[in-house]
Amino acid sequence: MVTLLSLLSSSMSEALIQRIKELEGELEKLKSQLKERSEAGADMEVKSCPSPNENSGCTTNNNTTTSTTTTSSSSSKKGKKAGKERPFDFSAHPRRHVALRLAYLGWAYQGFAVQENTDNTVEARLFEALLKTRLIQDRQSSNYHRCGRTDKGVSAFSQVITIDLRSTQFCEGLGVTLPENVDVFAKTKAAASELPYVKMLNRVLPQDIRILDWAPAAEGFSARFDCQSRTYRYYFPRGSLDVALMADAAKRYEGTHDFRNLCKMDVGNGVLQFMRTILSASVKPVQPEHISSTDQYDLFIFEIKGLAFLYHQVRCMMAVLLLIGQKLETPDIINQLLDVQNNPRKPQYSMAVDYPLVLYECNFEGLDWKLETEEVNHVLSALQQHWTQSAVKSHVLHGMIQGLEAVGGVSSNHCWLIEGSKQRNYRPLLERPCCESLESRIDHFVKRGRLEREEGENGGEMVHRGKRSKHSHNSSSLPVVLAASTKSTDKGAD
Repeated sequence: MVTLLSLLSSSMSEALIQRIKELEGELEKLKSQLKERSEAGADMEVKSCPSPNENSGCTTNNNTTTSTTTTSSSSSKKGKKAGKERPFDFSAHPRRHVALRLAYLGWAYQGFAVQENTDNTVEARLFEALLKTRLIQDRQSSNYHRCGRTDKGVSAFSQVITIDLRSTQFCEGLGVTLPENVDVFAKTKAAASELPYVKMLNRVLPQDIRILDWAPAAEGFSARFDCQSRTYRYYFPRGSLDVALMADAAKRYEGTHDFRNLCKMDVGNGVLQFMRTILSASVKPVQPEHISSTDQYDLFIFEIKGLAFLYHQVRCMMAVLLLIGQKLETPDIINQLLDVQNNPRKPQYSMAVDYPLVLYECNFEGLDWKLETEEVNHVLSALQQHWTQSAVKSHVLHGMIQGLEAVGGVSSNHCWLIEGSKQRNYRPLLERPCCESLESRIDHFVKRGRLEREEGENGGEMVHRGKRSKHSHNSSSLPVVLAASTKSTDKGAD
């Protein structure tokens, strides 16, 4: 038995050794073939190099062949990267003057307009998107105008801007400017579809800022100066307010008045005229069927339509209406505040809070808005998602309130829509300390160099922005000379 196992073991060892020798022979052949191919490749690389000085990576040994291959691959990658970084040639594309209509929820932003002390503004996000999509080269050359600048926390459903955007329209069209030295063939070729401005911008904008539609506009058309009217809405719950009294008082705002007592006087920025025209002002329920209801949770709207508005004007007007709704003031207080001859200085009072205010509509004539159904549906879907979350949260809170009222809790009659803390003893507006007069504010900014005085016609005074005004750099594009008498109210429009 032992002898048989020894014989088998000896036989297997010899076979295994023989197989190993065969494999070693094959390996040597493969090495030889690989070496021949490698040397042939190196010879070809040497021939392809004009001289050693032109490419130090071209040598004949195997190690430097690897180096050459790596260098070539690296150069290829650098070439691609350099291509990406090549500046976009805006001069090769037409430009088109357009109007863009946008909606945004302003609660998370420090206002619409760009500011020096923060980049958390709607306008900053908008220009980031315009630059990222290469629709503009820079803001300075974009011919940009905005219809209005909403405050911190204020939203908009129909803000409008005008701007020059990159276009595909070589065959010209409304608002199109062709690049210089464009060839005749480019002018005569078939019209291409315009760039999908709404889709391009909405893909890179935050979810709470949406472009709704766009319209081609004539070269001189301005969102600021060609707006026919602006409509604001301020939402508020009935609570314990007398909404019928507020509706009657709101009508007193209509007409052309001096609103210096119902705004923040922005004298330092050259705003010296406070005459504004209000076309309509009303207080109405959000749901018309609630007109006869007495539920304190019914929502109402203060809607006001005017040609133009002053800084914080709508929130000051709403604050006075809320005082009237609480019966702390009578509707006649509006007439008294509008009488700047007898009340030339604004009483000190707090504004209404910011978040219920919406720039609801900006009205223009002659614009043909291009609606993209797919984008409208995207925006609608996003708004429905926001609404669902907010509606559910509000009803969760309402349920908790009802639960506490059911066990004997008593709801407060406090109005939560006025800034600041509630006064323990209410002091009527006309008995309060007053802010500085317009004349005093002008004197203050003249001394600081923000405004300058000069003698006008007929011995009157002209006041205009000074050299040190932070907005003086706009003088080349905006009318900055503003006539203002420091003796009486100027009746001119802004």
